[in-house]
Amino acid sequence: MGPWRGQARHGISGQPPRSHGEAPRRGHSVTEDVRARMIEFLPRLRRFAFALTRNMDQADDLVQDTCERALSRLDQWEPGTKLESWMYRIAQNLWLDRKRSEKVRGPALDIDEAVGVVGEDGRAVTESRLTLAAVSEGMDRLPPDQQVLVAMVCVDGLSYKDAAAILNVPIGTVMSRLSRARQALYQHIAADAGVSTAQIQERLHGSRS
Repeated sequence: MGPWRGQARHGISGQPPRSHGEAPRRGHSVTEDVRARMIEFLPRLRRFAFALTRNMDQADDLVQDTCERALSRLDQWEPGTKLESWMYRIAQNLWLDRKRSEKVRGPALDIDEAVGVVGEDGRAVTESRLTLAAVSEGMDRLPPDQQVLVAMVCVDGLSYKDAAAILNVPIGTVMSRLSRARQALYQHIAADAGVSTAQIQERLHGSRS
């Protein structure tokens, strides 16, 4: 049983929790609309959760816990604001709480799960496995605030503006934190591969074209 397991599961398609923190009654249409938006947001939320936990089981548990927390505290969300941003904050806070309570390094990356995005062509897979493992180790060494930014911007594709709004920090802070995080990751991957940081940057940038 993983560290994110052990709580009652209601599921987004089921009834929201009826205990403390239940949202004021605004009509079933609003609740159903919110639930539908949550379902639409699930792939991005799961990608974000995996970037933080780097473990599929824990990522799924984090997604489930985030949705349950959102449904049970719907009264804290302000209609007219981005539901997705609110849920990012919930997921981030749940993850940070878990890290603080455990005070351990993050879990190892599920290489077999993550490597699927790069194909199955021998050398490319081998190199990708090595790079993903190095990235996972490098992520563990980043401060939590930088890990969150890498997950939001580099993995989930959020803009600096959106990330700044979610984290309630200036855009300049987002840019400086992300710059430091990227440089730290480049240096760790380069050291792991026995090459220069410039070579790693060129290789990673070239892989996007």
